[in-house]
Amino acid sequence: MKQTQPLLWRVGRNASRHRSAYVVTWAVLIVAGFVTSLGLLGGASLFDRLETGDIVAPGQATQGRDLISATDEGATPVLLRADGVDFTDPQLTLDVRAVVDRLEAIEGVGAVTSPMTTPGWPRAPEAYALIADNDPASGSFIISVEAGTEPGNPVQEAVVAELEGTSSYLLARHADELHVGGVGLLVGDIVDQIKQDLIIGEGIAIPLSMLLMLFVFGGFVAAGMPIVGAIASISGALALLFGFSFVMDLDATVVNIVTVMGLALCIDYGLLLVSRFREELARVAPGVPSAELSRQQIDDSVAAAVATAGRTVLFSAVIVAISLSGLMIFEAPVMRAIGAAGVAVVLVALVVALTLIPALCSLGARRLGNRKGAEAAPDEGVFSRLAGVVQRRPGLTTLVSVLVLLGLALPALDLRLNASGVELLPPKAEQRVFFDGLDDDYPVLAAPTVQVVAQADEAQVQQWADDLAEADGVTRVDPLRELGEAPAGLDVAGMDPDGPGLYVVSLHTEGNSMGDDARTVAAQLRDADPGFSTWTTGQAASLADFTDSVLDRAPWAALWIAGATFILLFLLTGSVVIPVKALLLNVVSLGASLGILVWVFQEGHLESVLRFESVGGIESVIPLMVLAFGFGLSMDYEVFLLARIIELHEQGHDDDTAVRLGLQRSGRIITSAALIMVIVFAGFAVGEMLVIKQTGFALAVAVLIDATLVRMIIVPATMTMLGRWNWWAPRWMKRVHARWGVSEHGSPVAPVPEPG
Repeated sequence: MKQTQPLLWRVGRNASRHRSAYVVTWAVLIVAGFVTSLGLLGGASLFDRLETGDIVAPGQATQGRDLISATDEGATPVLLRADGVDFTDPQLTLDVRAVVDRLEAIEGVGAVTSPMTTPGWPRAPEAYALIADNDPASGSFIISVEAGTEPGNPVQEAVVAELEGTSSYLLARHADELHVGGVGLLVGDIVDQIKQDLIIGEGIAIPLSMLLMLFVFGGFVAAGMPIVGAIASISGALALLFGFSFVMDLDATVVNIVTVMGLALCIDYGLLLVSRFREELARVAPGVPSAELSRQQIDDSVAAAVATAGRTVLFSAVIVAISLSGLMIFEAPVMRAIGAAGVAVVLVALVVALTLIPALCSLGARRLGNRKGAEAAPDEGVFSRLAGVVQRRPGLTTLVSVLVLLGLALPALDLRLNASGVELLPPKAEQRVFFDGLDDDYPVLAAPTVQVVAQADEAQVQQWADDLAEADGVTRVDPLRELGEAPAGLDVAGMDPDGPGLYVVSLHTEGNSMGDDARTVAAQLRDADPGFSTWTTGQAASLADFTDSVLDRAPWAALWIAGATFILLFLLTGSVVIPVKALLLNVVSLGASLGILVWVFQEGHLESVLRFESVGGIESVIPLMVLAFGFGLSMDYEVFLLARIIELHEQGHDDDTAVRLGLQRSGRIITSAALIMVIVFAGFAVGEMLVIKQTGFALAVAVLIDATLVRMIIVPATMTMLGRWNWWAPRWMKRVHARWGVSEHGSPVAPVPEPG
């Protein structure tokens, strides 16, 4: 008899019968995950292994960067800025020279430069390059220290310790303020901010989710089960990301984005399974007090919940995983990392839902109290009345709703992608303030906005650089820098290994590296043909390569996601119409989410409410992530609702009644699950990192639109309009569904009449 039961039934029964072993095993795994990923035993943590930088894809920018890094061993400088000094004080010169001597004594330090140690000080003009505005009246100067080639290396740490220690003491008597900055410190600040945002986001999401589930379930035991699952998901996500960091480069933003997805999904799946378990208990043991439930009744209820809600969770998780796997089709390493890590975390959420949550249900079954939570929806209620209103004028309702979505999507037509650097940090962050002041007061130290690597004779490149200095948008061209011979063993398109040497032309434009002038100049140089090979690099060029790469791969990613989702929904429903309709609605819904995102973050609305400063664009990775994550989450609720409607349809209800009752019985769970998702994403939207804030906001909006306007209104309206055509498919596809699809959606447990 056991062998005739569905696989998921047997999975649920096994989890129930061996509940203590499952819970103990998961407890050990949770502790091990946190200890390993956070380095609690003294080893390196996940956050120590994160990187941050430009979002790149194969192209000219990457090739140019590779050529520079392969031929130029330029060190990463650490800078000390002193403000409020008196340059006429002779003791200042002596103390600065003492500081320089101390810095040069650190092993591994390269050149140390300052105005006071420049030959000819204080008369030499070149000394004033390290004085703000080249004017001693500014009272500000810079000490620059070459500290290794990699940000965060031991040499840099030793230099920072010296500048903040004894050297700071020597200079403090001369300056009102001292500030230490550099690329390595900037990267460290970004990673620390992401870690802080993760703590804040989870600190908001988990308690608020617990409160909401207390309302849904009416008791701490049932409400706590999904929360325990969420904690397991966080531990698993961090441990998986720690493992991924050894086989691929992980951008710092990947941690928050992937972790929040695992957290939200696990709470959602736990909510669905626990509510279905309580429903099955009511079928198996009607009127039986929780404390008097038999072991057989509990095992049957757990098995039935996993066989029904577990199947819904399984389909949902596979669809979400497929959506995220689409990111792996793109060439940008960061997108592939997000896709791979996202799929792994979804699988963690699935395993938690099918093993830990059922075991917790079995363990806590006799402590569920009266089991009259808010999910025990009657056949008549708010959602059935809403469905009734929608069903009276389904055509008009659909038209108006779709027009609203299209209106919300209009701002997305003006989407402008951005690749921020220091702007990712909040405006008052120490390193952002440092670099903003550096660009304003020390233009000679400002990094070029566009660089071009050229392979030609020096005279040719110099003449070309002189011509570029007169081009529109270019404010300055740095002196030509020789890189030397073409590096051996580096395969770069257009490079002649036996040809002339390589040179770097560094150009400055009005505004920052993402300004209009930088983008225009980079685009012109990418298409230019000066008569020799060139490779344009810089943030604007990297963004152009990334955009071209995305547009090239996007059709394949869309085909994979849409095709696989269509097949899964067909196997679930046996219909061709429902999957096509779901895909079309998702496109419109996600378009609306992107439109709102552009309206808020690109156009700068709600800046004071959300506490950010608009950079005039959307971070380049956000649209892809919103489409992939948002698509998966939308299908999550589509599966939740369809599973109920199909179950009622199989019980003999007509189409309109099945839709109305399906919405009524699943509406509270879908609404609660969506509200939890919104809480989780909003918790991360209150963080300080711009890319995390944009991601959290966009996904919260996507879930809100989908769970309200789409699932509660458009889906019932369209299903009412289509009637029996909802279930249409060609005969040959019907035969495929009969062989491979889900043929029964209801509970395998027969209802027991309630006594009396």
